[in-house]
Amino acid sequence: MLNRRTRVRARSTGSPLVTALGPAFVAAIAYVDPGNVAANVSAGASFGYLLVWVLVIANVMAMVIQYLSAKLGIVTGKSLPEVVGESLPRKARLAYWVQAELMAVATDVAEVIGGALALWLLFGVPLPLGGVLVAVISMTVLSVQNRRGQRVFETVIVSMLGVITAGFLAGLVVAPPEAGGVLGGMVPRLEGSQSLVLAASMLGATVMPHAIYLHSALSRDRHGGAHGAQHTRYLLRATRVDVVIALVVAGSVNMGMLLLAARNLYGVDGTDTIEGAHAAIAEALGPAVGVVFAVGLLASGLASTAVGSYAGDVVTAGLLHRHIPLFARRIFTMIPAVILLAVGVEPTAALVGSQVVLSFGIAFALVPLVWFTGRRRLLGHFTNGPLLSGFGWASAGIVVVLNIVLLGLMAIGAA
Repeated sequence: MLNRRTRVRARSTGSPLVTALGPAFVAAIAYVDPGNVAANVSAGASFGYLLVWVLVIANVMAMVIQYLSAKLGIVTGKSLPEVVGESLPRKARLAYWVQAELMAVATDVAEVIGGALALWLLFGVPLPLGGVLVAVISMTVLSVQNRRGQRVFETVIVSMLGVITAGFLAGLVVAPPEAGGVLGGMVPRLEGSQSLVLAASMLGATVMPHAIYLHSALSRDRHGGAHGAQHTRYLLRATRVDVVIALVVAGSVNMGMLLLAARNLYGVDGTDTIEGAHAAIAEALGPAVGVVFAVGLLASGLASTAVGSYAGDVVTAGLLHRHIPLFARRIFTMIPAVILLAVGVEPTAALVGSQVVLSFGIAFALVPLVWFTGRRRLLGHFTNGPLLSGFGWASAGIVVVLNIVLLGLMAIGAA
């Protein structure tokens, strides 16, 4: 689908910081996709400020995880799927690829449905048709990467990130959240099984498997491969800056969604869906804020579905050494979303459900990432230190435990 770009090493005429900026911003789109909108708006509308702490923890985890992914690509010159593929026998590699592709489908469900919902809110486009339009437009965005290269693609995606940020934070200017509520939400706690489901959904929407796979490939293609130790250290320091800035932006957008819902929608009937929340926001804060919110949702759907397809190709290329044509991948991954829209499944419920599914795929990406970046034979002097390794394994443990509890609740019908 996507031609592997020639690796671009940092030029001696440019600052390592300047040459490193960009990949994290593309990966950050995965953190502000329509699934995040559904999970965060639902959390704020249903529980107020209760789950603020989930976003804080998830965003800190995301910063470390995305740095490890970029680090793997820079030091080894390989993507995470490539490294995983080289370590597995054929049958295990195929099984790993199947679960990764299922995560890609779950990702696309959120992104296509979210974009379709935005088109319906803005222009009254029927949801199934909107889903098809979002998929088609995303192909156009992806074609930029083929024709113009990675840097131009990054510029397009970063521009969309700017629209998303403005769209979802504008409401906070009109109606700022209560400081006491925000501080109270920093205390970790849950209220019943539904809050746990939403917490898992928020985690699945914030730390996303395809973003972990993708970032390693973006960094590999930008400046991965053989460098001197000193230059590699420069690149890694600059990458940390790239990751922190990008994830602060994405984390602020996510927090803004939850705070906007907690401030304006908590306790209001019918606001636990995106369309209900949009109507209530427009009524409470004015139609202009409602339009900006919908535009942000549309930009989120278009940008994230393009980035998700890019990630899917990275996974297939790394594990199977094949490229699926762009059109075939778009058809394959959009079909479930369009079917759900055509049969009348409630869009927000489908979005939240897709994020719960994604939370089960995080461990399959995160555990190998922490394992391989801790292997001295692979990363040499740049192997994770005890603190970084400990945080990575703790993050993986949180994900696994949360999903086991969630499975148990589902088994007894409490979730």
